[in-house]
Amino acid sequence: MSTGIPDISVVIPVYKAEGCLEELYNRLVASLEKISPDFEIILVEDCGGDRSWQIIVDLASSDNRIRGIQFSRNFGQHYGITAGLDHCNGDWVVVMDCDLQDRPEEIPRLYAKAQEGFDIVLARRGIRQDPILKRITSWMFYKVFSYLADIKYDSASGNFRIMSRKVVESFCRMGEQLRFFGGLVQWLGFPSASIEVEHAVRFEGKSTYTIRKLWKLASETIIAYSDKPLRLGVRFGFGMAFFSFCYGMYILYHALYFGSPIPGWNSLIVSLYFIGGIIIAMLGIIGIYLGKAFDESKKRPLYIVRRTTNND
Repeated sequence: MSTGIPDISVVIPVYKAEGCLEELYNRLVASLEKISPDFEIILVEDCGGDRSWQIIVDLASSDNRIRGIQFSRNFGQHYGITAGLDHCNGDWVVVMDCDLQDRPEEIPRLYAKAQEGFDIVLARRGIRQDPILKRITSWMFYKVFSYLADIKYDSASGNFRIMSRKVVESFCRMGEQLRFFGGLVQWLGFPSASIEVEHAVRFEGKSTYTIRKLWKLASETIIAYSDKPLRLGVRFGFGMAFFSFCYGMYILYHALYFGSPIPGWNSLIVSLYFIGGIIIAMLGIIGIYLGKAFDESKKRPLYIVRRTTNND
């Protein structure tokens, strides 16, 4: 085994994956050795509370190409990817999930496509092997995200991709507290391509992304990447003001020329409640933006590492 700079690194965030880590390791080694014997696998354990870290330690003790990182607490998948990219050394870096839905056997194809002159090659999932509800919510998230963030994001592409060293170094200089790996990489703008890959069923267990977590990720990501909700609120406010003015002129016209009575209490109360709700909602959106700006101003580290293995 070479101890020099690896040709390729694989970064994998790990959460509650004790049942698939050994299978993941075996299949990764078999796939990566087709490219180069000089590789490293970085497993970032996100404090899932199971035996994942002990398995990582055992794998690292038997193969020095395995490098383990464990957080001090649960920070989240995208922070795990960030930590792995901060610590990797390869000329090319693959990011993938740990549940084996991203098939390690596709890595040589990603690498071969990158050699055609692309800095980023994404793996597009042909037929997603996920429950229908997750597919629908994921599709909705990417549609809303693309609209509000003004980014054309491919909903068929997840985290699974290969990137050049200069892409990784540029990514690591981005210090935003709110992390959305795919959006940050796309914002960098390096030449990219994609290939169609087979999306496998989960090796074991079920996804830890609940509807609540997906909604939280969606709302935080949209606020982190765009001020479009604020601009839409301004447009809506001017639209409501214009509509109210036109309606007021209509009422005045009928009152002056036809002697029609001015509509009464019910319509007034409904209008007040509607406008009041809109104002409170917009103040809430502004408050969320201020809160996120406050979080960014603290300059806290993105993650805290508790311990590592096979890391200098």
